[in-house]
Amino acid sequence: MAMILAFDVYGTLIDTHGVVAELEQRLAEQDRSELAPEFSRRWRDKQLEYSFRRGLMGAYVDFSRCTREALEFTDRALQTRFSETDKEHLMGIYARLPAFPEASAALDRLAEAGVSCVAFSNGSREAVEGLLEQAAIRDRFDDVVSVDEIKRFKPDPAVYAHLRYRLESEPGDTWLISSNAFDVIGARHAGLHAAWVRRSPDAPFDPWGIDPDLTVADLDALAERLA
Repeated sequence: MAMILAFDVYGTLIDTHGVVAELEQRLAEQDRSELAPEFSRRWRDKQLEYSFRRGLMGAYVDFSRCTREALEFTDRALQTRFSETDKEHLMGIYARLPAFPEASAALDRLAEAGVSCVAFSNGSREAVEGLLEQAAIRDRFDDVVSVDEIKRFKPDPAVYAHLRYRLESEPGDTWLISSNAFDVIGARHAGLHAAWVRRSPDAPFDPWGIDPDLTVADLDALAERLA
């Protein structure tokens, strides 16, 4: 069977820090615009933490709820005092985050090489479809696979088993592509191949003794190696 690449969405294809500009505008009203990058980072970190905790508790909810609750926590932690209107607006921005600049060309190169690509996310299918459509890259993917189909979150092994079930693929033919080390480790633990998109050159990989098959700086480098 031909190789299949399953792309994580948030942080790998889509820039979760694409909300910083909007945060800067909202925080400028409080003369705290310099806080925007920190707010974005904490929001993203808490979003993932909430998905991990809910996974351990067996208390699954739609990923958008993790995002909304993480926004509420970050607002309280940094004492930014956003109004409910502000929060709803920021959630709307999160649903329209941009793709990374190199994503479209890299996906085109993979398609030209005959590589099959799917999107694979903690987000609901509806949310992921919307993100990819507005970023103008939905047509590069053969399918969207969401954890919502089995009500588990990455890096639960059942999630990666579900991916292979949906793709009807063997572990050796299936590659996870992710900028999230926990996702890469989860996939490798489940027997899949995995490539780590190390978007920050200073980012260390978790020292678990489970390493990615491939480490690249961005999706252009991935296409160069796998196309």
